[in-house]
Amino acid sequence: MNTKDFTYLLNKPYSLTDRQALELEAVLSEYPYLQSARAIHLKGLYNRDSYRYNPELKKAAAYTTDRSVLFDFITTEQFQAIQNDYVKNLEKATGEILIRDIEQLRPATEEVKPPVNKLEESIKLSIMATEQKPVEEPEADTLKPEYTQPGIKQAQEKLEIGKPLEFNKNEKHSFHEWLQLSKATPVKRDEETHNEIVTEKLPGPDVLQNETRNKKLEMIDKFIETNPKIVPVKTAPSPPVNIERSIQDTSYLMTETLARVYLEQKKYSKAIQAYEILILKYPEKSVFFADRISEIKLLQQNNN
Repeated sequence: MNTKDFTYLLNKPYSLTDRQALELEAVLSEYPYLQSARAIHLKGLYNRDSYRYNPELKKAAAYTTDRSVLFDFITTEQFQAIQNDYVKNLEKATGEILIRDIEQLRPATEEVKPPVNKLEESIKLSIMATEQKPVEEPEADTLKPEYTQPGIKQAQEKLEIGKPLEFNKNEKHSFHEWLQLSKATPVKRDEETHNEIVTEKLPGPDVLQNETRNKKLEMIDKFIETNPKIVPVKTAPSPPVNIERSIQDTSYLMTETLARVYLEQKKYSKAIQAYEILILKYPEKSVFFADRISEIKLLQQNNN
């Protein structure tokens, strides 16, 4: 990708084509910390309602020094309005192409031959080839059922699994929950490992260890002799936990986006609990949330 195309995409990210998306991925593989390229790539995936948007959002967060900047970026009206602009431009361009094609066909006065139906031709060729070759019946063991998991695909579609997660400015908690799995664990350096190995191979002298142990025992004996008997303090009984109150205290954190985050992470129990809280929070949508819980339980049964 040259500089001219890259600058053009910075100004008009909704015009990102499939070829340019592949070129951007090549750029990011070489320069993973190039934030402008990651921003365009995220916008392109969001525009197309791509299932790759959610994992790429995690990857972008891993290469971002300040995740709050990334959160502010994806929650702006400009970012979320790109999809509508992209669809409008696509419809406009498609309409212009159709009008142009119709105008080109109008002046034609020659007799037009009926178009060949390619589907019928391919079917005829397949039938002829089948008649020439004997049909081999598969054995009973090799036969596979056409639908091994009925209803799973429909449940995934209803639950919008794989659809881009949309956060608003009040959902930082949901955003951080989604990025939980993308936190990098610190890597142990070779120097530290080497030092640990060296210290293990060089134990202290036995004499020094015995002297230290004896001093500690003397201090303990002296403390017991000089101090009176210590009466253990009676622990006060812990007050009962009000579960309903605790749910109410944390209900403000619960959103539909957070429920979808748990679902995308395949934390089905948490997702069910989230929708149960949402039923209490928004009783007018209880039927919708109850349907979601039923679909999640179906997925949960097939993943156990």
